[in-house]
Amino acid sequence: MRVFKFGGASVKDAESVRNISLILHNYRNQKLVIIVSAMNKTTNALEKLTEDSFENDRASGSLFKEIKDYHFQVAQALFPEQNHPVFASLEKLFMEMDLLLGTGEKQEFDQYYDQLVPYGELLSTQIISWFLNDAGFQNIWLDARKLVITDNTYRSAKVNWEASRDVIAGKLGPAFSKSNIIVTQGFIGGHGSLSTTLGREGSDFSAAIFANILDAREVIVWKDVPGYLNADPMYFDDTVKLDRLSYTETIELAFYGAKIIHPKTIRPLKNKGIPLYVKSFQSPEEAGSVIHADISSDATVPSCIIKQEQVLISISSRDFSFIAEDHLHLIFGLFAKHRCGINLMQNSAISFSVCVDNTPRLNGLISELQNDFSVKYNKDLHLITIRHYDADTIRKLTKNNDILLEQRSRVTVQMVVK
Repeated sequence: MRVFKFGGASVKDAESVRNISLILHNYRNQKLVIIVSAMNKTTNALEKLTEDSFENDRASGSLFKEIKDYHFQVAQALFPEQNHPVFASLEKLFMEMDLLLGTGEKQEFDQYYDQLVPYGELLSTQIISWFLNDAGFQNIWLDARKLVITDNTYRSAKVNWEASRDVIAGKLGPAFSKSNIIVTQGFIGGHGSLSTTLGREGSDFSAAIFANILDAREVIVWKDVPGYLNADPMYFDDTVKLDRLSYTETIELAFYGAKIIHPKTIRPLKNKGIPLYVKSFQSPEEAGSVIHADISSDATVPSCIIKQEQVLISISSRDFSFIAEDHLHLIFGLFAKHRCGINLMQNSAISFSVCVDNTPRLNGLISELQNDFSVKYNKDLHLITIRHYDADTIRKLTKNNDILLEQRSRVTVQMVVK
């Protein structure tokens, strides 16, 4: 049994959806769990819709219509028959969304977010499931909100592995007796009667959850790149494909912000020794890259990661006393309270500096820090990370940039630049 994951770029339009059936021809009569993300930029649009509804007590009618029209246009291109059951399925989901859009003031934002944003995955998987059935790939559609059981940490839910194992094994076993293909959603789970999400770009993690619980032979993540590249091709025109990486190296790269694999994905696979392949959905016959247990295969070519929209915060005591353990305990407690992750940290005698993503939660964090400390910060910065760095790569990436903070280890260098 294999687990496939298709991201938003791989299901962005009717042609992309048709391409999934072409890929599946190479896996005829094999058991597959297919995890699908929301189509293209749907999650971004749903986030904006959710914010509008929550803050203004009403949703943007034009944005809601835009999301609906987009999905119906994809469906109409795939299903010429106007009375095809897929349209009733989509209409039902949009009616549910419409009802939710009037309830923003009744709950916390993160909880409200997790009830609306998962509809991107529910919509995409309905379209894909119906299309695959019509294309001769009989499948069963399952709702991941009833399979992946989590706690109620909305927008970053923690998986209840024991409960999820019982439910997934209990439901997918009978489903596989009826069909070789299961279609379900990435990114989402459930807590009681409410939806939860596993963190932005969490569909990779969903694939790892199913693979771990079902003891899959392998996971294949289908991307718009030929494999695991040493840098983002959006920023670099001389990228190199890394053919083989270890779990450890991949975790390091994901921790520093490499977007090709979600950071939580590797551990469930490593625990079961399940290899993960990164392959191109445009050239499925090519080998791609494999992530596995063998550390001897790790490349030593520099891997470059750039995180934009960074904020450098410098925290110091007002009385010029040392930033000691008691201060750090308070500081880390506030970061945890406001759920602001730290991308880089460095301390001196009287100052503690951190580099973080610029998120809405940051204002509340800075405000609380200012109750006890002197706080200075710079916005609109970049965090550059180079794994297996060399002098030429550092020089190339920092040319014409001001380096505000730098930190090096034997293998990795990080620089906050303006």
